[in-house]
Amino acid sequence: MRVRKIRQDTLRFIGYYILSGSLTVLCKTLKINNFNYQTIEDLDKKNMNYVLAFWHGTMLLPWYLHRRKKMVALISKSKDGDLLARLLKNWGYLVVRGSSTSGGDVALGIMIDYAKNNRSIAVTPDGPKGPSRKLKAGAVITAKKSSIPLVLLGTSYKNKKVLNSWDKFEIPKPFSEAMAIYSDPILIEEEISYEETSRMIEYCEAKLNELQNEAAKI
Repeated sequence: MRVRKIRQDTLRFIGYYILSGSLTVLCKTLKINNFNYQTIEDLDKKNMNYVLAFWHGTMLLPWYLHRRKKMVALISKSKDGDLLARLLKNWGYLVVRGSSTSGGDVALGIMIDYAKNNRSIAVTPDGPKGPSRKLKAGAVITAKKSSIPLVLLGTSYKNKKVLNSWDKFEIPKPFSEAMAIYSDPILIEEEISYEETSRMIEYCEAKLNELQNEAAKI
């Protein structure tokens, strides 16, 4: 049993380095068009933290675009999450493990603490298990309780493979043209009511889907 575990851990270790290197090289080949990236540049120049939200199925490009920015990434505690967490640490992210189904309250509290203390946050608000493109409350609550703006990001590729997974995960083909469209900063007042917060979650879901659909027209 111990030998089998060692073998599995070794294969997982080797697989991580192969995958990490391959994804980095793949993303470097992409011809990326950014729309409204000035939003991020302006926030960075002002040293303002923000919450960046993008759909789970489109997450490869957003993670790559925001590497080395010392952002905090919320990643699930699943086996798949283990692999992603290692990749993101290699890309310069500080990783917090948790989700809406496991460790969610603790992870949310940690994200809010980081957001209040000079760290921007990156999340996939429909992860880790969906439903796809249905925005859960975490991104909005973090922005609200931290008094920092929320920025939504829609991305797509001209040439890609779409996996048969719950999130229809998108993998770009090498040298594909890619599109990334950012929203303007969305400010969410900490004092708004539960009902107003719910309406804001619905608004952000619709806005993120709008950005995603616009990016898909590439």
